[in-house]
Amino acid sequence: MTKDVLISISGLHTETWNDKAYEAMAYEEDGAIEVVTPANYYWKNGKHYVLYDEVVEGMAGTIKNKIKITGNERIEIMKTGLSNAHMVFEKDKKNLTYYEMPLGQILVSVNTRKMEVDVTEHNIDVMVEYELDVNHEPLADCQIRMNIVPRGKTGLQP
Repeated sequence: MTKDVLISISGLHTETWNDKAYEAMAYEEDGAIEVVTPANYYWKNGKHYVLYDEVVEGMAGTIKNKIKITGNERIEIMKTGLSNAHMVFEKDKKNLTYYEMPLGQILVSVNTRKMEVDVTEHNIDVMVEYELDVNHEPLADCQIRMNIVPRGKTGLQP
């Protein structure tokens, strides 16, 4: 894989929560995102690293993102700048982190249910399914997909 890559990130979440007064009722809302952006790729000490900047609409500054893929068992997403977080995804494990944003800090936990990483000479595909909790309350069931290919290569998959 070359240093100059394109990363496609698509995510889907289904928000759910139960109101204490109306426990029988649940609110659900689907949200989907997709981003394709240039990135830098590195292979170091048996791990894949992908670095890219994220622009936040309506705000000055950026978020620097670093994704570290350790085989099929661990994926880390580290954010610095306008938001700061270190999210760790490990299959069948729940990991906690503080997610700092311009308006404050929240406690986030991710409970990774499924994780697939497929690496070839010119492509890295990642799929993670997880439960997202905020301040110890279930918030959403989520899925994130990443596809990393050399810039200029055809076959970018969302």
